[in-house]
Amino acid sequence: MSRPFEYRFCPRCAGNLELKIVKESEPQRLVCDRCGLVFYLDPKVATGAIIEMDGGVVLLKRGIEPAYGKWVVPGGFVDRYETVPDAVARETLEESGLTVRVGALVGVYSYPDSEVIILMYKAAYVSGTLSADDESIEAGLFPEDRIPWDDLAFPSTRDALRDYFKQKEAGKQTRR
Repeated sequence: MSRPFEYRFCPRCAGNLELKIVKESEPQRLVCDRCGLVFYLDPKVATGAIIEMDGGVVLLKRGIEPAYGKWVVPGGFVDRYETVPDAVARETLEESGLTVRVGALVGVYSYPDSEVIILMYKAAYVSGTLSADDESIEAGLFPEDRIPWDDLAFPSTRDALRDYFKQKEAGKQTRR
């Protein structure tokens, strides 16, 4: 599938970037016409935390685009040289005011129309007061039957919450 590329100049020498086949079995890559640098457009890695407290799951109403006014779990991009669990904890604190202990991976989500790969984790509340902090306009706790499914910001939020509740139910059944 052909996609528009927002990069036109080489970050090494400022030469022009052109789409070329570098290896027959791979898609076209951006290649500098001056120094030959192959400029790979790698995906971004993001995280999310599914936190249950006081009988509900923590959701935040986005105060930024994309998806302004839609609900998400706390999360965000992983910084270079940061571990994924550290990013989960950092983003959760920044966005919700909550300190958490990062638990098991719920799932990994990627979609053909997005450059982002999302790793969703269970997280246990440790301390803090739930609040709409960085990038959010509202924070709330939603029991499973009250989750605003039609108002979730991203497919990954929807898919991860569904997987989380399926895993939770499967865990209950194995303990019986």
